[in-house]
Amino acid sequence: MSRPDRTTSTISGRPLGKTELRRIDAWWRAANYLSVGQIYLMGNPLLREPLAPEHVKPRLLGHWGTTPGLNFLYAHLNRAIMARDLDTIYVIGPGHGGPGLVASAWLEGTYSEVYPDITRDADGMRKLFHQFSFPGGIPSHVAPETPGSIHEGGELGYALSHAYGAAFDNPDLVVAAVVGDGEAETGPLATSWHSNKFLDPRRDGAVLPILHLNGYKIANPTVLARIPESELLSLLRGYGHTPYVVSGSDPAEMHQAFAATLDHCLDEIRDIQQEARGSRRKTAARPPWPMIVLRSPKGWTGPKEVDGKRMEGSWRSHQVPFADARGNDAHRAVLDGWLRSYKPEELFGADGAPVPDVAELHPAGDRRMSANPHANGGLLLRDLRMPDFRDYAVEVAVPGTGAVESTRVLGTFLRDVMAANMTSFRLFSPDENSSNRLQDVLEVTDRTWNAETLPDDDHLGVDGRIMEILSEHTVEGWLEGYLLTGRHGLFSCYEAFIHVVDSMFNQHAKWLKVTNGIPWRRPVASLNYLLTSHVWRQDHNGFSHQDPGFIDHVVNKKAGVIRVYLPADANTLLSVADHCLRSRQYVNVIVAGKQPALQYLTMDQAVVHATKGIGIWDWAGTDHGQEPDVVVGCAGDVPTMEALAAVALLRDFFPDLRIRFVNVVDLMRLQSEREHPHGLSDADFDSLFTKDKPVIFAYHGYPWLIHRLTYKRTNHRNLHVRGYKEEGTTTTPFDMAVMNQIDRFNLAMDVIDRVDRLQATSGSAREALKNKLIEHRIHVRAHGEDLPEIREWQWQPADPADPADPAE
Repeated sequence: MSRPDRTTSTISGRPLGKTELRRIDAWWRAANYLSVGQIYLMGNPLLREPLAPEHVKPRLLGHWGTTPGLNFLYAHLNRAIMARDLDTIYVIGPGHGGPGLVASAWLEGTYSEVYPDITRDADGMRKLFHQFSFPGGIPSHVAPETPGSIHEGGELGYALSHAYGAAFDNPDLVVAAVVGDGEAETGPLATSWHSNKFLDPRRDGAVLPILHLNGYKIANPTVLARIPESELLSLLRGYGHTPYVVSGSDPAEMHQAFAATLDHCLDEIRDIQQEARGSRRKTAARPPWPMIVLRSPKGWTGPKEVDGKRMEGSWRSHQVPFADARGNDAHRAVLDGWLRSYKPEELFGADGAPVPDVAELHPAGDRRMSANPHANGGLLLRDLRMPDFRDYAVEVAVPGTGAVESTRVLGTFLRDVMAANMTSFRLFSPDENSSNRLQDVLEVTDRTWNAETLPDDDHLGVDGRIMEILSEHTVEGWLEGYLLTGRHGLFSCYEAFIHVVDSMFNQHAKWLKVTNGIPWRRPVASLNYLLTSHVWRQDHNGFSHQDPGFIDHVVNKKAGVIRVYLPADANTLLSVADHCLRSRQYVNVIVAGKQPALQYLTMDQAVVHATKGIGIWDWAGTDHGQEPDVVVGCAGDVPTMEALAAVALLRDFFPDLRIRFVNVVDLMRLQSEREHPHGLSDADFDSLFTKDKPVIFAYHGYPWLIHRLTYKRTNHRNLHVRGYKEEGTTTTPFDMAVMNQIDRFNLAMDVIDRVDRLQATSGSAREALKNKLIEHRIHVRAHGEDLPEIREWQWQPADPADPADPAE
């Protein structure tokens, strides 16, 4: 049903008196007028003179089709907020309804408060119109520049997950979440309906989903608008909702029907919460939460026809219903009639300010949806209460020894972070929290779960704080909504599958970049990723689980918002994690292994090393402060081990070879300080890697990224990087390294090949290294495990009688 005519509603009633009905309709008409004006006009905002070509923008950009429905909902939510003193934010999935949200913020006064130049008068209205989708102005969709928004509207699929993320641990908040019927066709949105199985009515807020069925996408009908209503309602009930339908196009009847339906839904939400919060039961039964299905015409209240073709109620109204109002007199006449149909003379005074009937139909202060502090989460953000990460230190008597699961150590630290912040910190993971060795957090909280539980289930509870659902999209959306409303969190994921949220990361990174330039936006807690089960240790999964390329994707974003860390051991990981959890306005990517691995630095040394982000490990090198013959660099836990093992081999073969060993924790230190805030100066970089000596670099990910970060460096021509090159399978840890030639034997041969003075004397050494590779291959395929000397390898100081000091 794409163009409803007769008004129908699941809930009957006419709760609006004549005055209230008139005022709501006036607000709606005013918001619609302002929305059309933003799309089309750059002058003559109140039509006080005949509409001329120069009043119309030369390029028309924007989306009208969804906007009137969004304005309709905004007006009714304002009425409910005022009547009930609700704490409400508005999340809209149809993000290109941006002109409506800007119009509402202007009508409420918030827009003029944060942008004083856009005054609430005729001149301010002209500027409001001129800036929309215009060079030097604002985007056409709901963006960070829009007061009241936490949801970037450029990409579809995340409205519900963002809304639920905002509601978690916000018991008094109601999130009105509009799902467009085009958005409803996306995979992320389809999964996010299940978020209600993770909501606790006792301590969380409420989400009121509103499925806005206007029938069309850009050029095609939408699926949910064209299936039988019985089928649609069965689908929504299956998701755990009680759906209420409001359908029609007559404004007066639709206002009454929607007001009655909204009141009914808010009463249900109140009753659900009161019952849950008054119950003595430890857990609250999951209720069927209410939701609304709003059927209204695409481009509602717009032109019925243009050039003999239907507009309202068709796909043609999705964007700009007619595009030549500047050069086509007939189209300009249609625009003039359209704008005047809203009767602007009744809505705006002589000075252009909204008349009292419009200006007063919104709540006061922070209760305005465009000014709600939850939509500017930095206003509410409080520092985490943090235990001292040094208390979780792993003892390292001799570097390069031991067998510690670094992320398990981190899990112990996170357990106590969680215990100290039980209303403002959550862990998020797609069913992998324990697999990623963070299970110690289960000592203080359960996995969040508000569906059926069985006796053998492991740590499930509605009051749990570990958010796990097998949808990276939904997990990411929850976390983003949680962060943007002023809380903290961490997302752990298998490294290969974090790519599922590549585009969501894009949107969040862009949000942070833009908000850094908006003075009234306050900093929010950083988006922290822990990537583990990484490319080098997929012993039982294989090629499908091997991809370190998320790092490459991340470093494409603006340097001011992204950080990448590759701690080589548990103590360094603890230091890095503490820093990331305390940080603001960044995306922090931490890559760390979960398998038993060697440990290198004491806690004091790890703090220094992580703070510097890069440094020489004197105990691992053989240059002893002299000019080196070669520099061996590394970033990542397995590359660090293989690089150290290569140094040990070279030390035995060539006792007089001077090797400098450099380890990188903060990947962006490799870039120039001119390109990234963490970048090294050329002088500092040259002091580590020299100006003219060969550099053999073992890197966790794709090798070309290191070249990209360092291509302007003096010694780049001598930089030789080994990393992952798309060779993998189900095999042993060391065989993975061999397949990609990042193993100790290949690294050692690479050094031999790059140091000229070794060429004449290296024949025996090269032969021995090649023989080891053959021996390895035969052994692995015969026994299914690495050679004992590989499995049991640990660092040995040059003089066993005098263990090396692991100091930096």
